[in-house]
Amino acid sequence: MTTVAEHSHHKLRTVDIAYIGLFSTLMMIGANITSFVPFMVVGGVPITLQTFFAILAGLILGSRKGALACTVYMCIGLAGAPVFARFSGGFGQILSPTFGFIVTFILAAYVAGLIVERSGTKKSYVIAALIATAINYLLGTNWMYFAYKLWASAPEAFSYKMAWLWMMPPLPKDIILAIFAGIFAYRLQKIVKIIPVK
Repeated sequence: MTTVAEHSHHKLRTVDIAYIGLFSTLMMIGANITSFVPFMVVGGVPITLQTFFAILAGLILGSRKGALACTVYMCIGLAGAPVFARFSGGFGQILSPTFGFIVTFILAAYVAGLIVERSGTKKSYVIAALIATAINYLLGTNWMYFAYKLWASAPEAFSYKMAWLWMMPPLPKDIILAIFAGIFAYRLQKIVKIIPVK
């Protein structure tokens, strides 16, 4: 039988909704950080902070609320608000080759949160952030590759290797930020105590 405690655990409080809204907003800002910091464009590719904030959402809010924050961000963009990279938005973005990264933000946040819900050590936070980053790159890059092959106009001589080469410029940044996110979230969790560690 479901207890009152279990019901309250799954019910969103006002403060939870505020945190979810906060991280959705941070992802909107992170998507277009190059508008404020132009030098974060490498080879014509904008270096965004969406992955960083998605992982941070999972680490700080936990699996369910972290994934929900990323889902809210995605839905706002699909509804037409210009919150994706380069101020894009609209349901048509679902056909964009890079839309897979936005989808995997949800999974990355969920997995990161799931790991730290089971172990609250600093090492677990850093490992969770790195695993979430790997998920984002692995699924997002494969989505991009198959999108170009199946429905998008692929560049000349486009290959699986080329898809991964495109991802190399932001990779060092995302690894460093993942480690920072893990350490930062671990220290912040001691203050805010949002996640009930098992």
